Amino acid sequence: MGLMEQIRATNEESQVSDAATERAHEIFQIVGERVEKVRPSRVIFASVAVLLILSGIMIIGTWLVPYDRTSVDVAYLQGVGGHVVLVELDNKGSRSITDVQLEIRFLDDDSAEIARSSFQTDEIAAHTSIAGDNLELIAPGASVWENYTIEIILDYTYRGTEYNERWTYNVGDWTMEIFTYEAPMHFL
Repeated sequence: MGLMEQIRATNEESQVSDAATERAHEIFQIVGERVEKVRPSRVIFASVAVLLILSGIMIIGTWLVPYDRTSVDVAYLQGVGGHVVLVELDNKGSRSITDVQLEIRFLDDDSAEIARSSFQTDEIAAHTSIAGDNLELIAPGASVWENYTIEIILDYTYRGTEYNERWTYNVGDWTMEIFTYEAPMHFL
């Protein structure tokens, strides 16, 4: 390559680098203009808007999407007079459950039944819990020095499908115990 050809190649390279530098300055100027438009108030507004949108999606999912989420809260108390089992049945799902039957059994160490309580209802509406005299079990006269088992049997229908749940819990070590059983979630 001759001297003249090298000079021409150097001139072409400098023209290309000048064009690239000019383009880079234009891009830098555009970015600078965009950054000037970003203010803390706009960032806060955008964050609140996103939070509201996500909250709306959660609320819609809670109320519109059909799902079943049934749980049973149990409080066990023992005292001089015997034992008390208090139960709250909670339909946290978005649709009603029907043909609900709940049975509470109080068993000794040999699985002999000491006391039993049954509850039935045709329907429990969505996002509703039920508690009261019908959902309590009293076992008077049983020794407070022994260990016992509480057995909860829940049968219900959700959207035409029958579900059966059975839970057991050993009690007697403490004068009061609180626990929750949750049935598996069912969608649609």
